[in-house]
Amino acid sequence: MKRAALLLLAAIALIAGVWAAFAPRPGHPPLASLPAVPVPAGNPMSEDKLRLGRMLFFDPRLSGDASTSCASCHVPQLGWTHNDALAPGYPGHRLWRNNPTVLNAAHYTRLMWDGTLDSLEVQARSAMQAPVEGNGKATMVEMRLRLVPEYVALFRQAFGTEWPQLDHAWQAIAAFERTLVSDPQQVPFDRHLAGDTAALSEAARRGLALFEGKAGCIQCHHGALATDEGFHALGVPRQPLYDSHPLVQIAVRWQNVQRDVPQAVYRGLEEDLGRYYRTREPADIGKFRTPTLRELKYTAPYMHNGAIATLRDVVDFFDAGGGSAPNKSPLLKPLGLSDGEKSDLVAFLESLSMERPLIVEAPVLPPTLPLDGGGEQCEPPVKGRT
Repeated sequence: MKRAALLLLAAIALIAGVWAAFAPRPGHPPLASLPAVPVPAGNPMSEDKLRLGRMLFFDPRLSGDASTSCASCHVPQLGWTHNDALAPGYPGHRLWRNNPTVLNAAHYTRLMWDGTLDSLEVQARSAMQAPVEGNGKATMVEMRLRLVPEYVALFRQAFGTEWPQLDHAWQAIAAFERTLVSDPQQVPFDRHLAGDTAALSEAARRGLALFEGKAGCIQCHHGALATDEGFHALGVPRQPLYDSHPLVQIAVRWQNVQRDVPQAVYRGLEEDLGRYYRTREPADIGKFRTPTLRELKYTAPYMHNGAIATLRDVVDFFDAGGGSAPNKSPLLKPLGLSDGEKSDLVAFLESLSMERPLIVEAPVLPPTLPLDGGGEQCEPPVKGRT
């Protein structure tokens, strides 16, 4: 009798241990479906504005040499990002970070890997005017827009102004980007949350249990966007292009100089300093914003520097407890996942993406008036690169 009681207690303890390992961890919002897109009071949506914003998103005339549009780096067919490890940037340049997708960016409260920007309007302006990205000089680009009769009419319809103004261009692009969101009917996990018991595969269901339990992903990836929007040092592997690509080396050094980072800080470092650029706190060196897990299936490679190629590689990285960093997050510990558990976790992560990618075709861009005022209208030098 005593032996039977002991066996019963042992069985109860084992079950409790398994439940503790796989049950959702307390203190974090649960995963959820995306709410309605927040629209700022100062930039309400309208059909005219969305039509204009779509055109401007694909129009390279907003850049310095009229070669680079928003869609050059945020390619619809590539998950509204780019499949290069590091974003391509302005011709003759190379950027130092992996390109975040604009899909669902309307739901972020912080933008960029270091959280520098706080709105899509500011991000559009920053990208198109930064010397290594769009390199578009404000006065020049505004005059270009005024030489496009269709744009003059569209700006007047959308904003009531006699002539195109750049601040309105950024508002129109931001409004268009607020339409680039996941369709919950196409996202298996969203259908699961809505009560569709067949939406998730058995592997994805097991992966969800791991995500919320043993793997601990829920600690940083929770809520509707599956991100805490916090900043963490993970010890992500070094991007080999930092050593082999001269334009990347120049870009890394340039960003330190133009952000007024003290030489004593950056001379001995050849890594991206991350959140430090915003806060100037040494404890923030190497910390980056937690990205959304939505639409991961279409947005490889991963991490702030594009150093991890596949979702399985990402899972392997976290299973090993992350990489090496002086201020690495204490949340990272070896997980001891089996191969089967890793595959299940990948299956769940993929269920956070739409079954078909969101594609918006590039519009036909309106022509520019010739500078001499006569003859045929000039076609755009480069149509929105996709």
